[in-house]
Amino acid sequence: MKKTMKKWIGLALIILTPILIFGLWPLENPEYKIVFNQKKIDYRNNFLNQKQLTSDSVPPPNIVIILADDLSLMDVSSYGGKNVKTENIDRIAANGVRFEEGYISSPICAPSRAGLITGRYQQRFGFEINIHERYPKNRLEYFVYANLMNTGNWLVAKHDEWAVPSFEDMHKQGLPPTEFTLSELLKTKGYNTAALGKWHMGYNKTAIPVNRGFDYHYGFYEAFSLYAPVDKEDIVNQKLQDFSDPHIWGKGRSGNCAIRKNDKEIQEDGYLTNRIAEETNKWIKEHKDEPFFVYVPFSAPHTPFQATKEYYDQYAHVKSPEKRIYYAMIHALDDAVGSIMKNLEELELEENTLVIFLSDNGGATYTTAADNSPLKGGKMSNFEGGIRVPYLMQWKGKIPPGSIYSKPVSALDIFATSSEISKLKLPDDREYDGVNLLPYLIDSSYVDKTPHEALFWRSEYHKAIRKGDWKLIRDDMSDQTVLYNLKKDFEEKTNLAKKHPEIVKSLQADFKVWEKKLIKSNWPRVMDLEMQDGKAVYYFPL
Repeated sequence: MKKTMKKWIGLALIILTPILIFGLWPLENPEYKIVFNQKKIDYRNNFLNQKQLTSDSVPPPNIVIILADDLSLMDVSSYGGKNVKTENIDRIAANGVRFEEGYISSPICAPSRAGLITGRYQQRFGFEINIHERYPKNRLEYFVYANLMNTGNWLVAKHDEWAVPSFEDMHKQGLPPTEFTLSELLKTKGYNTAALGKWHMGYNKTAIPVNRGFDYHYGFYEAFSLYAPVDKEDIVNQKLQDFSDPHIWGKGRSGNCAIRKNDKEIQEDGYLTNRIAEETNKWIKEHKDEPFFVYVPFSAPHTPFQATKEYYDQYAHVKSPEKRIYYAMIHALDDAVGSIMKNLEELELEENTLVIFLSDNGGATYTTAADNSPLKGGKMSNFEGGIRVPYLMQWKGKIPPGSIYSKPVSALDIFATSSEISKLKLPDDREYDGVNLLPYLIDSSYVDKTPHEALFWRSEYHKAIRKGDWKLIRDDMSDQTVLYNLKKDFEEKTNLAKKHPEIVKSLQADFKVWEKKLIKSNWPRVMDLEMQDGKAVYYFPL
C-alpha cells in the first residue's frame, strides 16, 4: 500500500512540477519596455533652466484650477441637476461662463489629468490608459483571476499571450520626463505653484508633483484614498457591491494611497475634502502677494464612499444608501469649493485670478449612485455621459458674468488659455492641442468662430471623434460603430451609421489622420469593463 502511494505521489510530482514551474514563471514582455528619448529630456531640462522675464509692470494673473473626481454634469445644479444644490460651484458660472459642451480628453481619471496638465493629447506620449501598480504575476495567477474569480463586468484582459511589463518598467508609468507640465512652465515665469489633492499621474520620482513643477504638494498619489479613518467618530462608510470596491477599502491609506506633504507621509485625521480646501486656502494666503498657480484636484466624489454625519444627515430623505452618501459627498465638495472662492474674494484677488472648475470625467455609473442622464453612459465610455463634464470659468472684470458658451471646448484649452494670459513662451519642439478660450468669450469678432474643428478620443480599441454636430464612436473589441447627430440627438439614442455611411467614412478618415500623430500606449491594460446598451455590448480598457 505504501509503495503504491509513493508511486502515485511521485507520478503526480512528475506531472505537476513542470506545470507549476510554467505557471509560476513570470512573463516579462519586452514590448512594454519604456525608453525615454534622452534628447527630449535634455531639451526640456535646458528650457526649464531659462527664466522667462516679464516686461510688464502689472504682475501676471493668478490661475486656480479646481478639478472634481467622477462628478457628473447632472450632479451640478447649474446644469439642471436636482439632487444637490451646488450653489458655490454654480456661483463660478454666475460670475463668469458656463460651457454647455465642455469635454475632457479621456473618460477615465489618469489620462484625462495628463492631457489637462500638459495641454497635449496624452496619446502623443503614450499615456493612454490608467497607470497600474499591479499586474498578474504569472500564468497561474492570471488563470485564477480570469477563470475562477467572479469579477462581474470587470473582465481580465485577454492578450494574445499573457505578458506583463517588468517591475522596473511598471514603475516608469505616468508622466514621462520628456513632457512639460503647466506648473513647470509657469515657474520659469516666476509663479509660485502648489498641487493639493489627488495626483494619479505617476508614482516614480520623475513623475511626482514636487518633481513636476510644484513647490508644494498635499494629497496622495493613487487613484483613491480614504477620506477619513473608517473608525473615526461622525464618519459614515458605505461599501459597494462593485468588484473594485474591496480593493479600494483594503488599500486604505497605505503605499501610494498615503496622505503626503511634499513626498513625506503624514497622519491625517480630518475629512479629506475639507482638508484639501483648508490647505489650499492656507497656501493662497501665504502667497497672495506674488503670482501663483494652484491646482486643486479633489478626490470627491470618487469612491470609497465616506461622508461626515453632518452632511449625511441632510439627505435622510434619499432611500438608496449609495445615492444618499454620494449626494452628501458632493455637498461637502461644493462647500469646499465655496471656501476657496470666498478666500479669494476676502483677499481681494478675484479680479486678478482666473478660476476654472471642471470634472476629470463623467459620473461612475457602476457605483449605482451616479446618474449622467439624460446623457448616455458614464465614466469609462466615450458616450456623452463619460466625456462631457461640468466646465466653468471665472475671471472678474474680464469674462462677462452669467455667460453661456455653447460650442465644444476641451480641457486641453486650459493649458493654452493659461499660457496666453501669463504670456508664456512655449517650447517649439512639439505641438499643442488646446486653444486660448478668452477671445471666444470676450471678443465679438469671434462670434462665428469655433475653437475646435474636431475633438478626438482613444483608449486603445475604444475611440471617438466629434466634428461639428456629428459624433462617431468605434469599439474595435465589440466591433461596434455608432454615429450620432448631437444637435438633434444629444442623448445618443439613434444610431445613424447605416443611414450615413459617407459621414462614417469621412470621420474615420479624419481619425486616421489624427492617429498618425500618436504613439502606442506605453503600458498594457489589465482589465476590460463590459457595458450593456440594450442589446449592444461595449468594452473599455483599464
